[in-house]
Amino acid sequence: MPRRIAIVEDDAAIRANYADALRKHGYEVSAHAARGEAMGAFRTRLPDLAVIDIGLGEEPDGGFTLCRELRALAPSLPILFLTARDSDFDAVSGLRLGADDYLTKDVSLPHLLARISALFRRIDALREPKAAEEVLERGALRLDAKRFAASWKGRPVGLTLTEFWMVHTLAKFPGHVKDREGLMRDANLVVDEGTITSHVKRIRRKFAAVDPAFEQIDTVYGMGYRWKA
Repeated sequence: MPRRIAIVEDDAAIRANYADALRKHGYEVSAHAARGEAMGAFRTRLPDLAVIDIGLGEEPDGGFTLCRELRALAPSLPILFLTARDSDFDAVSGLRLGADDYLTKDVSLPHLLARISALFRRIDALREPKAAEEVLERGALRLDAKRFAASWKGRPVGLTLTEFWMVHTLAKFPGHVKDREGLMRDANLVVDEGTITSHVKRIRRKFAAVDPAFEQIDTVYGMGYRWKA
C-alpha cells in the first residue's frame, strides 16, 4: 500500500508541482492550501508524513500553528517544513515545535525525496525486530518501538519520531559516547550538527517536565553525548 504524504502549501503551482513529483515516485498525495482545511482532513485521516510551508495564505506563521496542532494530534507523525524562509531563527522555531526536518524551497527534488525517504526509513527500522528491540528498558526509561512510545518512571514522555530515535540510539548502549556524526548515522538522521544540539535540548526539556531531576543525557564536550550507565 503506497504511503500517503500531505502537502500544505498555499501557492497552487508549487503545490501541484510537488504533488505530481511525489506521485511519480509512488506516493499517494493529499494537497491542501490552508491550515484549517488541512487540519480538517487530518482529523478524518492522518497522512504517513506531512510537508508544510510556514506562510499559509493570510497567516504568515500558519505552518508553525499547524505543526503544533498536528503534533498534538499525532506525536510521532513525521513532519517536514519546506519553506522559502531560510533564517536560523525560523529553522530552530520549526524544530522546537516538533518538526523532524526543515528544508528551504531551493532544495533539489532528489534531495527532498532523500530526506522523505530517510524519515520513512526511521519508521521502518524501528519496526524491524532485528534493528530495534520491541521494548527497550534502561532503568526508569521504557521505549516501545512498535508504538513509538516513551515513558520515564511510568509517566509518558511525548517524543517526536526524531527524538525517539535519538533516545533509542543513546540508551541502547549506556555509557557509550556517540559523537554527532555517529548519532546522525545510527539514528538515520540527515541534519546538521546544530540541529542535533537543538533536538538534544528539546529531549532534555521533555524528560525534565516529567522529572525535574532528570540528568541521564551527558554532554561529553568535544566528543558528543551519552546515556548514563
